[in-house]
Formats: sequence, C-alpha cells, structure tokens
Amino acid sequence: MSNIAVLGAGSWGTALAIVLADNGHHVRLWGHREATVKEINECHTNEKYLPGVMLPENIYGEASLEKAIEGLDTIILAVPTKAIREVCQSIKLTNGMYTIVHVSKGIEPDTHMRISEMIEEEFGNHSTLKDVVVLSGPSHAEEVSRKQPTTVTVSSTNMEEAERIQDLFINDQYFRVYTNSDVVGVEIGGALKNIIALGAGISDGLGYGDNAKAALITRGLAEISRLGCAMGANPLTFSGLTGIGDLIVTCTSVHSRNWRAGNLLGKGQSLQSVLDNMGMVVEGVRTAKAAYQLSSKLGVQMPITEAIYNILFNDVDAKSAVDGLMGRTKTHEMEDLTNILDDRGI
Repeated sequence: MSNIAVLGAGSWGTALAIVLADNGHHVRLWGHREATVKEINECHTNEKYLPGVMLPENIYGEASLEKAIEGLDTIILAVPTKAIREVCQSIKLTNGMYTIVHVSKGIEPDTHMRISEMIEEEFGNHSTLKDVVVLSGPSHAEEVSRKQPTTVTVSSTNMEEAERIQDLFINDQYFRVYTNSDVVGVEIGGALKNIIALGAGISDGLGYGDNAKAALITRGLAEISRLGCAMGANPLTFSGLTGIGDLIVTCTSVHSRNWRAGNLLGKGQSLQSVLDNMGMVVEGVRTAKAAYQLSSKLGVQMPITEAIYNILFNDVDAKSAVDGLMGRTKTHEMEDLTNILDDRGI
C-alpha cells in the first residue's frame, strides 16, 4: 500500500482521501485551516464540507504543506483552479520523482491555460516532476463519500502513469476508474460543463421546464465539442464520462454548486450575492470568462457561453439572454458534428 498526499481538505479532496483510505493507502490530507485539520485527526470528520460522514482512521490531517508531501512520490492536488499556482509555488519538490494528480476543473482567464499546463509552467523544467495526471468525470463528493457507485477517468500523456493512478483509486465496491489518453478533451470537458450547469440552473430559476434544460445540455455539449476540438481534443471524448457524463450530473443535481449558483441567478439574485451565500468556489463563473475569451480568440461560436458571460459580467437580464438564444438565426443541427469530424479526418 502507498503513502499519498491529498492537498485540499474541501469536499472533493476529502472524498478522494476516503476512497484512497478505503483502498488501504495511508493518506495525508492537507488543509490550510488548523481547525479543520484538528477535527480530522481528533473526530475523524470534516463537518463543514461533508457533514455526517466518518473518515477512515488511516487519513491523517496535516497543516504543514512541507510535512504533507515529505517522502512521498504521489500528490493529489484538490484545490480550486484559482489556487493552483499559489499551491504549486509552495510545493518544494526535493528528492525523488513526483507525480501530481490534479482533480480540479477549470481554465485560467487571460492565459487560457488548462490546469495541467498551469502546473507544468509553475514547475518549469523541474527535474523531480515526473508526470501530471488528470482525474475527472461525473462525481459528486457527497455521493462518493457515502460510497455510492461512481465512475471517473484518469488521463495523462504517460499512460503507464495513468494506469498506476487508476490502480490507486479503483475498487470493486463503489469507485470505478477508466483511462483516456486525451488530456485536452478530459480537461476541457470537465471545465466547460460548469458553464452549462450555470445555464441549467438559470433556466430552472426562471421557471422553465425540462425541455429548456434538455436543449441547454445538448447544445451545450455541441459548444464544448467545438472549442475542445479547436484545441486539439478527440471529439469522441465528449461522448464519454468527462463529456456528456459530467455534463448530465452537473446540470441536473442539487449537489452541483454551479447549478445552485445559476438557480439563484435565475431567481434574480446578483452574482456577488450568490457568491457570498454559496460559501464554496463556483468554478463555472471563472471558467465562463476564460471560455468566452478563448472562443473569441479561436473564432469558435459559443452562443450559450456568451449569453452566460453576459449575465455574469455585463449585467444582462437572464430572461433577455434566453430570449436572445431562442431568436438566433436558424441553422442545421448536424452541421456542428459534421464539421468537427471532417476537421479531424473522422
């Protein structure tokens, strides 16, 4: 069994620590709040993020980042996108070769970098960074922590390392893990689905029905595929777990922070009020800005993303934005897929 560090004691980091501990590994769970670390070690709970869930005793809370990674070769990076660079800059990789597994979903505004690119840039040509692996897929921390059946994907340019990480996480009770060599597609699918989930929440907040949500999900998937393929992704990835799978779970569940945030926006609350009340990071807000910038740069049409960007950052009324989407020029549904497959020679 392995010794593994999980950096980030939020809901997802704690849930993945539970999976690893259930698989027999010894887990150091780093958190920057002393009270959370103390609770993990003394009570074996993390009530702020996973109320009512008992943590295995082979999870040890650690407040020191240096001690959390000392002597280990596998680091699970489970912090919000906006904290990726700060945490990477604080990690002092010394002896040995390290694999960093990131489990966050987002794109950095302005640089338009995927998370794996951000990690690689922060470490530069650091000789001790062995590989970066992505873990993504349709997975609510609340359900994983309660051992409800969940399936995810791991991806890396080094498939041997992806398979090693697959072996660390997979079990035959409740957590199944696939591999996928398409790092770009896995990261883009995981990031952009949060934008569409905001839209689904807005639609529900406005009182629209299942027809509207189904349209958002399917046309949202078309947008994700267009941008992903323009960045070099395999279009087939978006029909898998980190595409349609993650999109469905995030757009239809009350566990989804992005859906909840969108729902409040649709009911008329301001963005700042929503973010203040959520108490946790809503990745779709930051990613909407990055995706809007990136689509403009690459000349990719993303009308849903543009509408959500305008609601978030230009004070456009939610109903007016939906009306604008419904009034767009008519087009052919299969044109998107045909163009994507033609561009990729499929």
